[in-house]
Amino acid sequence: MDKVVGSAAEAVADIGSGSSVAVGGFGLNGIPSVLIEALLAQGADGLRVVSNNCGVDGWGLGLLLGAGRIARMTSSYVGENKEFERQYLSGELEVELVPQGTLAERLRAGGAGIPAFFTPAGVGTPVADGGMALRFAPDGSVAVASAAKEVRVFDPDGAGPREYVLEEAITTDYALVRASVGDRHGNLVFAKATRNFNPLAAAAGRVTIAEVETLVEPGLIRPEDVHCPGIFVQRVVALTAEQAADKRIERRTVSP
Repeated sequence: MDKVVGSAAEAVADIGSGSSVAVGGFGLNGIPSVLIEALLAQGADGLRVVSNNCGVDGWGLGLLLGAGRIARMTSSYVGENKEFERQYLSGELEVELVPQGTLAERLRAGGAGIPAFFTPAGVGTPVADGGMALRFAPDGSVAVASAAKEVRVFDPDGAGPREYVLEEAITTDYALVRASVGDRHGNLVFAKATRNFNPLAAAAGRVTIAEVETLVEPGLIRPEDVHCPGIFVQRVVALTAEQAADKRIERRTVSP
């Protein structure tokens, strides 16, 4: 039951090239930065990453992107990373853009064992109709386009028939998350907004690795305070005080 491993390097050692990896965080808030750096040093490439965004240039997933280690991104938002834009438009990176709520639900469904679900989000757009550029060719033409998805009509609330698009769940080979508090059994607590995509990513990964800012003994986290049960977590890495304090801000805004 003790899931604590000695280091981040040991925790990510078996992530192979071409693996799919769900990564928690929103912007730079709650990202597993220590595990990402360990994965960068480990050398795996051709990674297929599922994350709300791709960090920023030079930090978070931006480190893996800058090193050319990511082959495909499934994301909602990419606006803070210029290298992401460059790689996508030049045909070096395949990108699946997903509405943010749909991405969250696809991860949650994967963790819950639900293969697919219908949602109104994206109906009448290229999300449902297909044709979005997943990969560009070097000359700027579309090399790979998204396929059309199944659309059905439902009237779940009696307000009238409405179209819904079928979205498939997401599961990944691995998941990397960061928690404020965790115990040796893998039960995790996320402080405030760091809860974001972390519990969803943890549930979707077949092997989930959690870096925790504060490691406590089993029983010290009240059951009602657990945000992610240990059943979803296979490995725990305890951060040093310096690692736990190393947090970045995407865009600092201050008053005059």
